Amino acid sequence: MSHRTGGRLLADALKAHGSGTIFCVPGESFLGLLDALYDERHTLPVVACRHEHGAAMMAEALGKLSGRPGVCVVTRAPGACNAAIGVHTAFQDSTPMLLIAGQVRRAFRGREAFQEVDLVAMFRPLAKHVEEVATAAAIPGAVARCWQQAMSGRRGPVVLVVAEDILREEAQVADVAPMTVDAQQPNPALVADVAHRLAASRRPLLIVGGSGWSQAARADLLAFAEGQSLPVCCAFRRLDLVDNRRSIFVGELGIGANPQLLARVNTADLLIAIGTRLGESTSQGYRLMATSDAKLVHVHPSAAELNRVFPAVVAIEADVAAFIAAARALPFSDDPQRCAWAAAARQDYLDDRVGGVVAGLLDLRQVMAILDERLPPDAIVTVDAGNFSGWPQRFLTFGGERRLLAPANGAMGYAVPAAVAAQIHAPQRTVVACVGDGGFGMTGQELATAARCGAKPLVLVFDNGMYGTIRMHQERAYPGRAIATDLGSIDIAAFAAALGAWGARVDSAAAFAVALDDALACGRAAVIALSVDPEQISTRARLSELRP
Repeated sequence: MSHRTGGRLLADALKAHGSGTIFCVPGESFLGLLDALYDERHTLPVVACRHEHGAAMMAEALGKLSGRPGVCVVTRAPGACNAAIGVHTAFQDSTPMLLIAGQVRRAFRGREAFQEVDLVAMFRPLAKHVEEVATAAAIPGAVARCWQQAMSGRRGPVVLVVAEDILREEAQVADVAPMTVDAQQPNPALVADVAHRLAASRRPLLIVGGSGWSQAARADLLAFAEGQSLPVCCAFRRLDLVDNRRSIFVGELGIGANPQLLARVNTADLLIAIGTRLGESTSQGYRLMATSDAKLVHVHPSAAELNRVFPAVVAIEADVAAFIAAARALPFSDDPQRCAWAAAARQDYLDDRVGGVVAGLLDLRQVMAILDERLPPDAIVTVDAGNFSGWPQRFLTFGGERRLLAPANGAMGYAVPAAVAAQIHAPQRTVVACVGDGGFGMTGQELATAARCGAKPLVLVFDNGMYGTIRMHQERAYPGRAIATDLGSIDIAAFAAALGAWGARVDSAAAFAVALDDALACGRAAVIALSVDPEQISTRARLSELRP
C-alpha cells in the first residue's frame, strides 16, 4: 500500500468499480479529484458541462442506459443545489446514480463558511443513501458501500460528500473491491401461487415498469407474455421494456393514456405488476386500481413498495430479472378466451395510433410517422417533460433494441443532456431528443457540450411559445385567465448554430422530412424547431376545447 491523496483514492475507487464517463461542472472543492482524474482521463473520461442541472441529468441518463451508476461530480452548495433535480429524477425513476459533492474544508465547518450547507441533511430526502467521509482513508470503503446501495434492491441515487481538504490529505489504505450485489430470488411458493391464479384467469393484464431490466430479462418478459397469451402494458415512460411491434404489447399507462386501455384495467380479472411502483401517473392519480375488481399480484425488488399503494393478493419481493426468469418457465397457455382478450387489447392499441389532434399547418402525427420510419432499430430517443411528450410516446415505437429515456418524475430540462450523454456512451447509435421549447430553454446550452465532445444527437424542439401543460391546466380550471405561461418566440435555429449545431425550423410535415434528411447527414449535433400550433395542446385535445 502506497500513500495516496484522497483525490487519488477516489479516482482509483471509481475505476475499480467500473465507472464510465464522469460528468461535472468543475469546482474549487474537488480540485484534488480533478487532478487525479487527469492521469485516468483515457479510462475515466471527464465531460465538463455547462450547468449542474445538465451534468446530473447526463449521469442519470447514463445510469438508465447502462444499468450501472452514472457518475456526476459537483461543487459545494451552489453546484449541489443545481444538481438536486437530477438526484430527484434518479430517485423517482429508480435509476442507479452516484453524485459526488465537494464540501468546505473540515476546519471551516459549522460557521457558515463560503458556500457551506449541510449536504447530508439536504440530500437525505432526495437520495436512496447519503454518506460523508471523515478522512481520506475512509474513501475506498465509502465508494464500495455507495455503489452497492445504488445497485441493490430498488435501484437509486446515492450521494457521497467529500470535504475539499480530504481530497488533498494522504492515507495509506488498501482498495476495497466491488461488493457483490445478489439478486433477490422470488419465493417458489409465491411463484406457484401466481401460476395458479394465472391459469384460472381469462382477462389478465401485465403491467411492467421500474429498473433493473437487462436485455436477458426483456427477452424473458417477451417469452413469458407470448407463452401465456398475456397482454402487456408499460408503466409511465417505460415503453421500451417490451417490443411495441409484438402482438402482446397493448400500450402505456401514463398521462394521456388510451381510454380503452384504462377500461381494460377496470375489466381485467388479474393484474400482474412487475417492477413498477404503481405510482401516481401510472395509476391515474391512484384511482385506476382502486376502481378495478381485478386481483393484484405485485412484484418489486423493495418490500417497502409492496402493499404501499394498493393491496396485493400476492406480494413478491424479488429482483425483476429473477422473477421473470422463473415466470418464463411456467406452462404455456393458449386459452381461447385469453387469446381473444389479448387480441382485442392489441387492436385497441393499434386503433389509438391512428387518432390524434391536428391543428395548424404542422401535423405532428405525420411528423412522428416519418421519424418512426427513419429511425434505426437501435435508436435511442430521449423525451422531456410536458404535454408535447404525448406525441413521441403515443406514436413512436420502442422496445427491442430501441430505447426510451424519459423522466418519470416529470422533470423538465432532461431530454437534451440525456441525448448528449447517450451519444457519448453509444456514438454509433442514432440519438434523438424530443423537447418542448420550455424544457429546451432550461438545458439547451448543453448542445455546446455535444459540439465540444463530438456528439451528434438530433434535437426536435416542439415550439408552441408557451409552457403548454400549465396553460392546459389554466384553461381547464381558470378559463380566460392565463398568466405566466407565455414564452414568446426565439430563433431556435440561430441559437443552435451559435452553439455549434446545425439548425432549421419547419412548419409542415413535408418540410420536416427534408430537414430530417439534412440533419441526419450533417455530421454534427442538429436541431429542428417544429412550429407547433398552440391549439395542438395534447394528442387528445385542442386548447380551445378545454374552455367551458
